[in-house]
Amino acid sequence: MDGEISDELGEAFPHLVRRTQRAQTTMVGDLTDQEELQGILNLLHSLGVTVIDVVTIPEE
Repeated sequence: MDGEISDELGEAFPHLVRRTQRAQTTMVGDLTDQEELQGILNLLHSLGVTVIDVVTIPEE
């Protein structure tokens, strides 16, 4: 779900803790090898960007 849920909707889930987080960005691209990926991750880290997940998408 994008955006923030209302207090009223949040009350429908009393057993869950609701946290609002800043926007997230997804980046997609073709990388040649593990070294290129590591370079990108290092650059993001040096810029203070937190990487939440890295996913490999199989070729079709």
